[in-house]
Amino acid sequence: MSASPPPPLPPPLPLPLLKRVPPGLWTALVWVVAAGQPVVEYVLMPPRHEYSLSYPRDGLDPLAARALLALAFLMVLAGSALLRRRAALAYGLVIAGTVVSTVAWRQDEVLPLQFLAVDVALCYVAATRPRRIAITATAGTLGVLAGYLVLRWITGGESGTASEPFVALTVIIAWLVGNSVHQARAHTAELHARVAAQAVTAERLRIAREMHDTVAHSIGIIALQAGAAARVVETQPARAREAMITVEHVGRETLAGLRRMLGALRQADQEQEPATRDQKPTGHDQGRTQAPPQPAVGLADLARLAATTTAAGVRVEVWWQGKRRPLPADVDLAALRIVQEAVTNVVRHAAVDHCRVKVEYREDELVVEVVDRGKGSGTNTKNTDTGFGLVGMRERVALLDGRFTAGPRPGGGFRVAARLPVPTAAGTEPAAKAGAR
Repeated sequence: MSASPPPPLPPPLPLPLLKRVPPGLWTALVWVVAAGQPVVEYVLMPPRHEYSLSYPRDGLDPLAARALLALAFLMVLAGSALLRRRAALAYGLVIAGTVVSTVAWRQDEVLPLQFLAVDVALCYVAATRPRRIAITATAGTLGVLAGYLVLRWITGGESGTASEPFVALTVIIAWLVGNSVHQARAHTAELHARVAAQAVTAERLRIAREMHDTVAHSIGIIALQAGAAARVVETQPARAREAMITVEHVGRETLAGLRRMLGALRQADQEQEPATRDQKPTGHDQGRTQAPPQPAVGLADLARLAATTTAAGVRVEVWWQGKRRPLPADVDLAALRIVQEAVTNVVRHAAVDHCRVKVEYREDELVVEVVDRGKGSGTNTKNTDTGFGLVGMRERVALLDGRFTAGPRPGGGFRVAARLPVPTAAGTEPAAKAGAR
């Protein structure tokens, strides 16, 4: 144990570059390159033999054409910037900017190169938004392409092979790719939810086994104390009275723990989806449910846990704050299991040689905190998105009507904290005698 302040934490690590790039960057890059290339090649560069009917050198001479092209750039760039937050509006701006650019050049058809940015944006919309929005966006894009065909047919400007059918094919391909990504993500999320539900079920079974051991131990104490009281009730009434008081408080504490646990489990079952309730545990979870029950333990074993972990190569500092007192068996056991799981994650994934455990006794709650200075992020089991060890800890805290937080620290490292309510009856003198069993 140590009372010295922890060493300073390292500065926070910068986020990877790809995570800082907005999703509309590719759309903006493709569109700007496609729209800027003819301006540079056919307008800004010196005259050459080649010329383009779609991009005439004098096409941008009128001021209105330049204004329209500038407006098209603004619309597409604004749509690219909004693509992550408001995908439908952003996609509409990209489509509108592409149409305005054709008006600026006085084109009567959509060129495939200009429409690549629209395909990129549509792929993103189909991958990240509901299917209804993606289908609406695809239908609107195909309607725009059909509008160009109808306009040329009405004005009699149709000649040669139309580009719109080929562009429509790229639009459909973009939707198919995005829809495939959306389905893969949905399937992955569903599998993750199932595994998380199975982890919660396995943790509840483990809690039930531990509660069974606690209740059996309490009943054993009650039987012993009641038998002792019966033997000395006539010769030593004071000792008999003390034994019966112990029986009373042990019984009340055990019943209170059972009521809290069963009430929380019943409420959780009512809120749970039927399909999730009916799922069977995986082979890994079944192996856990068949494991022999462990004896009831609590924070009294925290010193042994710290010594074992230190011997494994990770030094554990345990800080006690507040006045230590006996706790209800379910709260005491849950606190130790949370520390045990958090310290195990530190040993496996944090890549550090030191962590700090703080146990704070408050008037009406117990605060447990485990802090390390390791990586604090990544794809390990400490990550809040994929870690099922955290699912079990969160389930324990929720069943006791507490609060649980876990995540990377701003200055680096990882923090797991739990606040467990403690009934006001815990810690009284009779309960202390019962806890000294």
